[in-house]
Amino acid sequence: MGAIGGPIVVGYVDTPEGKAALERAVLEAQQRSARLIVINSQKGGSSLTSDHAVELDEALGRAHDQLHATGVEHEVRQLVRGSDPSDDLIAVAEEVDADLIVIGLRRRTPVGKLILGSNAQSILLDASCPVLAVKAL
Repeated sequence: MGAIGGPIVVGYVDTPEGKAALERAVLEAQQRSARLIVINSQKGGSSLTSDHAVELDEALGRAHDQLHATGVEHEVRQLVRGSDPSDDLIAVAEEVDADLIVIGLRRRTPVGKLILGSNAQSILLDASCPVLAVKAL
């Protein structure tokens, strides 16, 4: 079945927040008959060891398998271009003319709430399409 609604972009990392965002993005894609574009963004450089790269590949493989089982039309992109994840998500959303961006949020301490998280805040403020922020349970 082809996509009817505009694409949905979801930021994914192998964390409870990333899994919650992916789960909700799948539901949105099913309800809207939309294509799902899963983005895993890493800065790269010396912070990305070969062991970490293998872990990322395995996590994205599991996400791809999960998506395949849902029947949702999807694409998984791993970006290692030195950009902030927020910049990568916004750039891909603009590239594909996305209808929605889905991101996961984690519970924060009172001090952490003042900051929200620089990536989440940038996406919420700078995206040109609606953003759905999902809290992990």
